[in-house]
Amino acid sequence: MATAVLLPTQTPADYHRIISPTLEVPNDPEISVPVGLLACQRDPLRKSIETTVVSVSVYQPPAAPAGKKTKKSVIAPDIPNETLLHVLLHDTVIFPEGGGQPTDTGVITTKDNANWDVVQCKRHGGHAVHYVKIPSGVEVDAALVAFTPGAKVTAALGEEGYSRRYDHMSMHTSQHLLSALLETRLDLPTLSWSLTSYPSPCYVEIPRGMTQEEVMAIQTEANNLVFEGRRVHVEVEELNEKPAEVPKLESGRSVGKALPEDYTGGVKRVVVIDGVDRNPCCGTHLPSIHNLQLFLLPHTEALSRSSATSARLYFLAGPRLIAHLTQTHNLLTSTSAILSCGAPLVPERVNQVVEERKKAEKRVNDTETELAGHIASGLVDSIKIHSGGLFKKHVHRTDDTGNALGFLTSIAFAVGAALSDAEGNNDHVLVLSSSPSSQNSSSISTVLILGSDDAKVKAAGEGLKAKLGVKGGGKGPRWSGKFTGVWKENRENVVIDEILVSL
Repeated sequence: MATAVLLPTQTPADYHRIISPTLEVPNDPEISVPVGLLACQRDPLRKSIETTVVSVSVYQPPAAPAGKKTKKSVIAPDIPNETLLHVLLHDTVIFPEGGGQPTDTGVITTKDNANWDVVQCKRHGGHAVHYVKIPSGVEVDAALVAFTPGAKVTAALGEEGYSRRYDHMSMHTSQHLLSALLETRLDLPTLSWSLTSYPSPCYVEIPRGMTQEEVMAIQTEANNLVFEGRRVHVEVEELNEKPAEVPKLESGRSVGKALPEDYTGGVKRVVVIDGVDRNPCCGTHLPSIHNLQLFLLPHTEALSRSSATSARLYFLAGPRLIAHLTQTHNLLTSTSAILSCGAPLVPERVNQVVEERKKAEKRVNDTETELAGHIASGLVDSIKIHSGGLFKKHVHRTDDTGNALGFLTSIAFAVGAALSDAEGNNDHVLVLSSSPSSQNSSSISTVLILGSDDAKVKAAGEGLKAKLGVKGGGKGPRWSGKFTGVWKENRENVVIDEILVSL
């Protein structure tokens, strides 16, 4: 009997390569390892680290600005509106946001085995600062004592935090692979990219749209490299020279982003996919692309700006691709069960249902048109034989039509057409109303008023507003509105009759 043994995932020893003879990772526990040399960047698969507190301070988040929130593709974990701690550690496996990759979340365990949630980790200059939540019931002074500089602690991602990180790494490394192929094969530089919130597809923004043939060619080549298992490593050195300016297109649009102005520490990281790409980046990346099968959504989304037009190419890899396949399979299975057919027959059966629905809707429309003409004919006959001045009548229907206003309008058009050439005094005001058969407090009933006198039509509409709370309006010989609630014939109909009598 064969036995499967799952070995722990390990980062190769040569993944993180310091190529400068004068650069080394600080080992003094009183000094914070700078961003670029953090444990999470040296070993992206590491889940925890025993380290030392360098400094701690109290942080009070500012009040949220009034007005609309700015849109962000990545939904970062919320910082609670309460007192937090800013904790700087000697080293950490909790990645601070950067390179288009959002912050990790995690836990810091102090020497008394208390767990402190890290809600965010951000880069302050060249240092990774942990935003630590103070547990309920713990005083601020006691929290500061727990993180006394020099205290031994353990920083860990936890299962949830590691799953989040692994997803981010999968998409980030896939983006490097995709961008490299787009630029070298199609001369399409990546203008920007977005690591969206799980499980949505991420996207790269490129100068133009792509044909389906181009999309398939890039996807095929990317997956060939994935199946080869190309390795990934990081080269690190001092950032002594001034960073090169970001290149720009003819439109003036920048290609990518420059280093942040507040980036200090002098560490330059280059992420290398063997034989494919070399790209400066401070994010965390998987040691290999061997499990990052790439799926490109077979279309691009055009974006128009005042100065240029670009496009977004969406992609999935890693856990998001698995989630997408699972959801798609479940939807397809559910749909095939509803349609009582096998999955391969779903498109054909859906098309059949759509065609049958179109025919059914046409039959309904034809029937409603015929019925509207019949109702209009009866009203016209009543108007013609009326001899007592203004003809006033309310017609209410209980009807579950999908377009109540359209049906009532058909009646109005038929009445107008029949009376346009009629002789004699045909002065009239008609109120047509329709309500669904099953009603509740949020049900909508439709009202349409038509007549030969614009002023009387308007007066009837104002009466409906005042006495029934109907919301609507109109111009000339027609007025329409909506009534919300339960329409009762012995209540609403009586009110309408009273309004008509008053005209």
